Amino acid sequence: MRAIYASDPAQSRGRLYPEDESHFRSCFQRDRDRIIHASAFRRLKHKTQVFIEHEGDYFRTRLTHSIEVAQVARTIAGALNLNDELTEAVALAHDLGHPPFGHTGEDALAALMKPYGGFDHNAQAIRIVTALERHYAEWDGLNLTWETLEGIAKHNGPVTGVIPFALADYNRKHDLELHTHASAEAQVAALSDDIAYNNHDLHDGLRAELFSTDELAELPILKDCFAGVDSLYPGLNYYRRRHEALRRFFGILVEDVIEVSRANIAALNPQSVTDIRLAGRMMVQFSPAVWSDLKQIREFLFHRMYRAPEVVEMRQKVTRIVEELFPLFMERPEVLPKQWRKDIDDVGDDKIALARLVADYISGMTDRFAIVEHARLMGHDPEPGLRASGPGHIRYADRVEEARLEDE
Repeated sequence: MRAIYASDPAQSRGRLYPEDESHFRSCFQRDRDRIIHASAFRRLKHKTQVFIEHEGDYFRTRLTHSIEVAQVARTIAGALNLNDELTEAVALAHDLGHPPFGHTGEDALAALMKPYGGFDHNAQAIRIVTALERHYAEWDGLNLTWETLEGIAKHNGPVTGVIPFALADYNRKHDLELHTHASAEAQVAALSDDIAYNNHDLHDGLRAELFSTDELAELPILKDCFAGVDSLYPGLNYYRRRHEALRRFFGILVEDVIEVSRANIAALNPQSVTDIRLAGRMMVQFSPAVWSDLKQIREFLFHRMYRAPEVVEMRQKVTRIVEELFPLFMERPEVLPKQWRKDIDDVGDDKIALARLVADYISGMTDRFAIVEHARLMGHDPEPGLRASGPGHIRYADRVEEARLEDE
């Protein structure tokens, strides 16, 4: 039975464009399903989490990350008696706005867009689900419920200060109450994101051989996890040992969030979802002790993984791609695909509107499409390290053709 403070689909604030509700799916379930079927969601399979998508078949992509976040979020939502359908919808949509090449691509695009209102992947996710997905006959976007849009916009907390233009533009016609916290369901999605990437970045860093299992076994929380595995399974195979330890690490994070969030909610004693929004602080949290340990783990990952020489070298290459594509499209918007031509005509001589259009186009690119389009437009093959090769990869010429078809 859902809690009194859970989001109730029967009490939803509705959609921007009214439509008949389904007889067998709740409005939040329909939101989740529309997100899964969106083109932007499919493109996440070829967008970087940390490693460029062609660097290895086992590394996480934005798609596999989003699925893992949704799995964690469903578990926590169930334990807290929240609406798991809304939780899952926000979890699956939280990274839709990421450009190619992960945070590296976002940093590059944000710098280029600074004179034109900036760029933020959460705000871009709102733009995608409210405007850029164009499949329905009666409206642009997915026409999601207010609650799902609110969760995408502010799952990390209230949006204050300078609001990114993509979010401000939509908020003017459909007020998402950016000054308040989001529902508990959206807060669960945010913490599930932290849990998922803390866990899988350790997995991927080990697979990339950027650090060793012995080094992980000296980190907070993980030290006890490895000790527990060694006590139960002495002499366990190397790969099974690290998987068992990381599985325990994963469980500790989930259990900590559930325990702390239950205590926070009990202390607040909310009588509605509105009480959660107006609480003035996040209800879904890690304990101070676990959060302190996680900061040490993140510091380790920052230096040993995110800023590893191999990763930094790749960051420089892909940053150059974004930095060269943006001015090219600004100077020659006619080279954009034909389905973008009407939008180009609509912006006319408005440089700000054109820059936002270019940002929409670049941010929607997959890693491989950005690589092959950059090479095509610049008249050369991709740089060494960016060209896919080896078993399981298709020829470069085929990638060019596939990428063109993918975006048409």
